[in-house]
Amino acid sequence: MHGQRRIMVTGGTGFLGSFLCERLLREGNDVLCVDNYYTGSRENVLHLLDDPRFEVLRHDITFPLYVEVDEIYNLACPASPVHYQFDPVQTVKTNVHGAINMLGLAKRTKAKIFQASTSEVYGDPTVHPQTEDYRGSVNPIGPRACYDEGKRCAETLFFDYHRQYGVEIRVARIFNTYGPRMQTNDGRVVSNFIVQALRGEPITIFGNGTQTRSFCYVDDLIDGFIRLMGAPTGVTGPINLGNPVEFQVRELAEMVIEMTGSKSGITFKPLPADDPIQRKPDISCATKELGWQPTVSLHEGLERTIAYFEWKLSGGGGTMLSANSLHQAYPNLLLPNAGRPVSEAIR
Repeated sequence: MHGQRRIMVTGGTGFLGSFLCERLLREGNDVLCVDNYYTGSRENVLHLLDDPRFEVLRHDITFPLYVEVDEIYNLACPASPVHYQFDPVQTVKTNVHGAINMLGLAKRTKAKIFQASTSEVYGDPTVHPQTEDYRGSVNPIGPRACYDEGKRCAETLFFDYHRQYGVEIRVARIFNTYGPRMQTNDGRVVSNFIVQALRGEPITIFGNGTQTRSFCYVDDLIDGFIRLMGAPTGVTGPINLGNPVEFQVRELAEMVIEMTGSKSGITFKPLPADDPIQRKPDISCATKELGWQPTVSLHEGLERTIAYFEWKLSGGGGTMLSANSLHQAYPNLLLPNAGRPVSEAIR
């Protein structure tokens, strides 16, 4: 347990940001959640609004922000191809201008600052598994480059601010993460497959399904964030955070069909441009420096995630489930006023 700190989370109403805000509040901190709601949702933090130490500010970090904080977690940026390719110029601006603005704030307030980077900096890797010293294989002019190169440039800025101005930085390279609060139209494989299975639609696999991903449950990832931010001075990263257990995309589809009891079949479509064939983190650095490794198995994490999407697709509580019942199915959603209908408690 740390002393009370003033911590800002950009992208705080998003999938990862909302879980991070929750964890930081549990540790007794004041939390300023900053979001422009491009892909985030107030629903994700509605249950935190009654906490006097929690504040939400609508703001786009491509514009400067003047607040007093001790720590900054910079998570703001659409993270799925569907969203970041919709407005690629804005994606680059969020990554680059956003990093400059947040680093400028950290420099002025002497705040420690965390950057949510990504395994996408490795592109379609020629080294497997990926270690932090691998420089990547990225197409700088492809349709994914707005995100890949935007995040790579943000890392450059973080290390330049660190070397030039002494800003205390932490950089995490996040591999595929999943869990409750992902959007139904997220475009990432776990949420796609679960939603299609629950709706009885064919499950869409791009490519032949032999491409691999390593899936990390959200609670494990947030624990990695906290450990990296609390690491001794000098542990700047970049550090890979992800689950090193590798699955073929087809295996994931079959697991989801079985766990949901769905009648869905599988359809195959061409692989999008620059889509990585293999993705698996080497986490020996995180284990050594942070004492971190994931503990939630894919089966356990999928159970929790499927329960969330079942609730979400049923209208978010159209059946008058109590908050207590939902909490049993979906333990990470800390609802206020347990016992009220979920439709009231959540909406």
